[in-house]
Amino acid sequence: MAQLDNLDIFVQVVKSGSFVAAARATGLSPSAVSKAMTRLEQHLATRLMNRNTRSMALTTEGMRFYERCVGILNAVEEARNELLQANHAPSGTLRLSLAQESQAFPWMTAFAAKYPDIVLDLDFCDRLVDVIEEGYDVALRSGHVADSRLMARKITTFSSSVVASPAYLKRSGAPETPADLAGHACLHYRFPHSGKLELWQLKTFSPAQFAALPLTMVCNNMHARRDFARKGLGLAWLPDYYVQEDLRRGSLVGLLEDFSERCEPLWALWPAGPFMPLKSRVFIDFLCESLGDGAAVGCEGAAPMKGSSASPEGRREY
Repeated sequence: MAQLDNLDIFVQVVKSGSFVAAARATGLSPSAVSKAMTRLEQHLATRLMNRNTRSMALTTEGMRFYERCVGILNAVEEARNELLQANHAPSGTLRLSLAQESQAFPWMTAFAAKYPDIVLDLDFCDRLVDVIEEGYDVALRSGHVADSRLMARKITTFSSSVVASPAYLKRSGAPETPADLAGHACLHYRFPHSGKLELWQLKTFSPAQFAALPLTMVCNNMHARRDFARKGLGLAWLPDYYVQEDLRRGSLVGLLEDFSERCEPLWALWPAGPFMPLKSRVFIDFLCESLGDGAAVGCEGAAPMKGSSASPEGRREY
């Protein structure tokens, strides 16, 4: 641990820019800081900084060593916090952002029952939220949301389908190819943040063909589109998890299944940093275990996101 203490003093010297300031930060005397730096350089047999009575500057070796030390000390602090938290039940307010009809919502009651000391603060919206600026602990979004300030972990995947009621199909017939959709009543989703329509992702179906589809109804609510489809008012493009019970009961019928283009990932997003609150960790682990695709322990599979923010749902727009 003595060497770790010397590493910590070294990092404090670099961050503060002087032995005197580092001494104040660590509660040591300037002479003790100086001696610690001398011991560290002797142990490494490398000069880490050039210093005189007026200034100090890192050597090339010192800069490389400093960057590694920061990572080491962060890892040690995270490990220490994990050990401390292991003896305590997760607690506190967990502020979550979810899409209005999130597939994760049915699991919230089970999570609340398992972790009674965590207070859930749920915000349901389809707009593009700023996880950090708006103070969310975790946001759940589908598709490919990119923000270099966030960490991401895939929870599960899902697919979407064109669905209609038996009454509608009896009256209007079933489309056999995506091109046949032009002759049908179509129920569309409009993204609240952009005003654009969600593209129905079907093979051989171009954006130009999608643009030509009839606009029987447009809304920004999944429940309304499902209800319209149930009542026989048109075809809707809906996530399979949202209509699985309707498909099982026969109140809706899946169409054009051979043309479904891809599955969408559901991501957990949280602010990047060396330490993740236990309440956030257990929530994400719980969803991975419950919904199936994610790694079930710790934050394995987590990765920093790249780029700037995209559509909040990650779904393709037109």
